[in-house]
Amino acid sequence: MLVIRGLRAAPILLTAVAALGVVGWLLFARGEGVELPPIRQRGAWLVIENQSSSPWRDVTVTLNSYYRGVSPTLSPGGRLEAPLASFVTGLGQRFNTSRERIQRVEVRATDAAGNPVVLDWDENTGPPLVMEK
Repeated sequence: MLVIRGLRAAPILLTAVAALGVVGWLLFARGEGVELPPIRQRGAWLVIENQSSSPWRDVTVTLNSYYRGVSPTLSPGGRLEAPLASFVTGLGQRFNTSRERIQRVEVRATDAAGNPVVLDWDENTGPPLVMEK
């Protein structure tokens, strides 16, 4: 057994392995090892994430078939974060978080190759909207 300044190598190695295991468990417990869906909610904000390797342009987000928000671009791995109150109808009515809830989200864009990007979430057909912390 190797001795380094009065310490044995085996206990040092076991301590290092145990520490790495604890760090790995903490990362998993915090949810960093879990991939989040591209459409989610963070409080009174809507989050749209480009999980592709291609940039998006002309991004349109529609809430509940009436309220819209737009962004000219969304980079690969980028996040579009917008307050729900910033989504408006064609007549200028704003999404009211105290009276309404998100029932449907439609994301439309075009990728770098000119192909359409379509992301949809619907409370009636999909899993619950993920609430990001």
